[in-house]
Order: sequence, then C-alpha cells, then structure tokens
Amino acid sequence: MVNKEILPSVLLIASTLLALIVANTPLVSYYNLLIEIPFSISVGDYELSKPLLLWINDGLMAVFFFILGLELKREVVEGKLAKASDMVLPGVAALGGMLVPAVIYAAINWQDSIALKGWAIPAATDIAFALGVLALIGKSIPVSLKVFLVSLAIIDDIGAILIIAFFYTSKISLVSLLIASFCITFLFTFNRLNIYKLAPYIIVGLIMWVAVLKSGVHATLAGVALAMFIPIKTRDNYDYSPAKRLEKDLHGFVVLFIIPLFAFVNAGIELKGVSLDNLLHPITLGILAGLIIGKQIGVFLFSYLAVKVKLARLPSDMNWAMVYGVSIICGIGFTMSLFIGSLAFEETGVNLLIDERLGILLASLISGILGYYVLKFAVKAH
Repeated sequence: MVNKEILPSVLLIASTLLALIVANTPLVSYYNLLIEIPFSISVGDYELSKPLLLWINDGLMAVFFFILGLELKREVVEGKLAKASDMVLPGVAALGGMLVPAVIYAAINWQDSIALKGWAIPAATDIAFALGVLALIGKSIPVSLKVFLVSLAIIDDIGAILIIAFFYTSKISLVSLLIASFCITFLFTFNRLNIYKLAPYIIVGLIMWVAVLKSGVHATLAGVALAMFIPIKTRDNYDYSPAKRLEKDLHGFVVLFIIPLFAFVNAGIELKGVSLDNLLHPITLGILAGLIIGKQIGVFLFSYLAVKVKLARLPSDMNWAMVYGVSIICGIGFTMSLFIGSLAFEETGVNLLIDERLGILLASLISGILGYYVLKFAVKAH
C-alpha cells in the first residue's frame, strides 16, 4: 500500500510519464485534440471561451492557489510561521533558493530578451515532490528538518506568488481591476462582520476570479486573495473553522486530481525532435543550472551565513550535511516551475516549451535522486 505522504508524488510521476508516453506515440494527435478542446460559458451577451488547457491552468490551478493560500494563512496564524524567530532560517534559505537560481538563469540567457522572460522558472520548489522524497527516507528524518523544509517551501511559494503578481501580468484592464477591488472590499466586510457561511465568500470569489482573469493579472492570484479572507477562527474559537474545513475538504481533490491533471496536460513533450541542441539550449541550461546548482548554493550558503552571523540558529537534531541534502531536494521545481514557464512564454509567439519543460523535468529528476541519496546518507551518518 502506498504511503499517504508519497501518494501525491507517485501520482505526479505517473501523470508525467503518461503524458510523455502519449506525446511520443500515435496517440499524440488525441492528446493535442484533448488539451485544445474549446469550452465556453456564456451569460447573456458575455462569453468566456478557452481551450481545456487554459481552463486547467487558469481555472483549476486557481483552486490549487486557493488551498495554498489557506495553508499559508494557517501556518502564519498558528503554525510553523507563527513566531518570527521560527521564520528566520527557512526565510533566509528560501530567499537564497530563489535569488541565486534566478541570477544563474539570467546570466546564461542575458543576450536573449525572450529567453530572459523565464528567469523565475528555477526559483520555485515543488513542495509535494520534496516532501515525497523525505517520506521515502522514512521516520529517521528529524522533525526539525521536515519543519525546515516545509517552512522553506511555504515561504518559497509566497515568493512565487509575488513574482507572478508583479512580473507575469499582461496588459492591465483598469475596469476589471476595479471590479476585483470591489470584490475584495466585500470579502473584507464579510470577514470583519464574522460571517462564517461559505456561500457569500465563494460567490464573490467567483466574480473576482472572472474579473482578475480579464484584468491582465493572472487569474490564479484570485484564489490566494480569496483564501486570505476566509475566517480561520470562529466566534467560539473552535478548531474546525471555515478555512480549516475548506482546506481539509479540498486538499485531497487538489493533490490527487488537480495537480496530476495539470502535470498531464503540461508535461507532454514530443521527444522525437529533441536533440543535443535542445539540451544545450540556453533556456534548458539556465533551468538545469538554476535548479540543480543554484538551489544548492542559494539554500545552503544563505542558511550557513545566517547561522554564522547569529541571525538564526541550527536546531540541535540537524547538521549541515542534512541542510545540504535539503538544498539539493529544493531543486525539484516541477509544478510551480511548469506553471511559471507557461506564463513566461505563452505570449512571446516563440515555441520554447520543449526547452523549458525539458529543463524542468531533467533538473527535477536529477535533484530528486541526488537529494534522496545525499540526505539518506546524512541522516544515517547522524
């Protein structure tokens, strides 16, 4: 029976392999037909029409970001990020893990303005895969190390959300943003009036999602914004608050369906045309170097410096070999990297998806295998 902690990772791997198999067999025509099926929703004269691929990337992934927002809120209010002192070491590590890979990618692609748009692709870490690797090592993993990785990944996700919000927006529609602002005002009012029924939040949230979709800001950010206003505590302070209830009810749907489906529709690379030129393409090299080398340098070096200058302390049941193993595992970008990559190049008019996805898949595979063995050795030696 598959361990519940690694089940999301197993499904992600299976979905990715299935996409690669389908994309490299005669079934590829059906695969392309599937992701390009148009779906439309119309209300009166207003119509929203997109192919299935974009309904998944813009719609279902908004639910993923919504759950991500709920998790972030819970951790900040009463979890691993509730104390400022607990945030320092993973926060500094996450900063290094985003900054160094982005700089390495930018340095390799500096001469190409289009390729440079992908600078944030290697800045992300896939929390599901990372925790799956830890689960494979077993119960010998120190609790503080798991907390360190989870906190680092959560802060990394916050960074990815901010990057998407500020750097991956198209032409801004002020009218749509104004509508979204009104929606946020309503959500804030619901929260301050201690309204615990979910229906008003969901209805306004859907309107906000459509407005954000049309605004030029990526629609998935509406999911994060909505999550920030869902009450996490009730009047009687019961544990089963609206936010926690939603997180519990939707978590399985997100990790067992939405993310594997996202991987399936985005990871289908036709390897038939892949050559050494693709492997040596600056985008591929930038992603490989950023995720495999940049993450190691950024996470480990920034953590080491933070401890040495006494900005943070290393937990007693952790050592630097374990931190190094975690820094390698952080090179598993996958879900968020694929998502940022689709945003970076979708409007360039140049087909860079092979080079982008090839780099992400290879880097995530290498980082996962290498990180597993390094961390397993470090834990065993400890």
